[in-house]
Amino acid sequence: MSNLTGSRQPRPPYGTGPPSRAAVPTRRAPYGRPPVPVGAASRHTQVSRYRRRRLQWLVPWMFVAPALILFLYFKILPLAQGVQMSFYDVRPYLGDRYVGGGNYVEATTQPLFTQAIWQTIILAVGTTAGSILLGFLLAILVEGQARHLWLVRTAAFLPVVTTMAVVAEVWQVMYYPDRSGALNTLLGWIGVGPEPFLQSPHQALASVVAVGIWRGAPYDMMIFLAGLATVDRNLYESAAVDGASRWSRFLHVTLPSLRPVITILFLLAALRGLRSFTEVFLLTNGGPGQSTQVIMVLIYKLGLEQGKLGVAAAGSMILFVATAAVTLAVHVWRRRAVVR
Repeated sequence: MSNLTGSRQPRPPYGTGPPSRAAVPTRRAPYGRPPVPVGAASRHTQVSRYRRRRLQWLVPWMFVAPALILFLYFKILPLAQGVQMSFYDVRPYLGDRYVGGGNYVEATTQPLFTQAIWQTIILAVGTTAGSILLGFLLAILVEGQARHLWLVRTAAFLPVVTTMAVVAEVWQVMYYPDRSGALNTLLGWIGVGPEPFLQSPHQALASVVAVGIWRGAPYDMMIFLAGLATVDRNLYESAAVDGASRWSRFLHVTLPSLRPVITILFLLAALRGLRSFTEVFLLTNGGPGQSTQVIMVLIYKLGLEQGKLGVAAAGSMILFVATAAVTLAVHVWRRRAVVR
């Protein structure tokens, strides 16, 4: 190739000239398949990422699904059915009759309803305070790294894992009102007794509270042990260097560090006391003379002994609202304490 002056222009390197058609970027494909355009490959990658993210979101729910189904079937559906039953006069084989709030009026005007509420409060307060105090004392006693302490902790935790039917049978033997009873034998050594315990209207509720404390304290002990393990040991060392006594270290280091644990235990123990049924039913069945008839036992008798299923459902809803109110109050108090 030459210009007008006759000099030759250098030829451009091979393959660098203008293409005959617009080149489309391609990505190498497997043997025997046409090349894949880059845009299509990027779209395919985006779809794959979307599917992968969807699977990552779906897999955890697949593991949780069985528990959610059981919770829905055994908790949420019965609760919804209980709410519905509380507004009806339930008559099996005859058809239910809508009564509005009549069941709630009848439940709250029962002659034993007020007494059952007060006895439930006494039982809840007694078991809550007693189990937390005793559980904390046990946690202080068995805290440490010594090898023999695991045996003590295991033995102390046995009441929690023991079936309530067995516990009630053991305590009925312990509370036997004759001098041959276990507790009356011990009281006889110091010149006291025999005491009727479960047979006395004045002692039966306190006896049931004692059983609740005995069974709930080991559980609280384990929670306290977990809380004590999280307390910073440097705080104890700093307080000791400053000359603080053991009592001062307990008041100003241990208790403030355990405040969240105490709050949680108070809530759990209060709910446990409000919903007490098995121990009362097995030990006294609400007697003698309705002296231990708590709200759960009253609901049981209204529904299954007197056949007033709607009234019993209304009583259950009242108890549900009470437990929800306690939970909400503790939650609000805890949040305010954290803000302060």
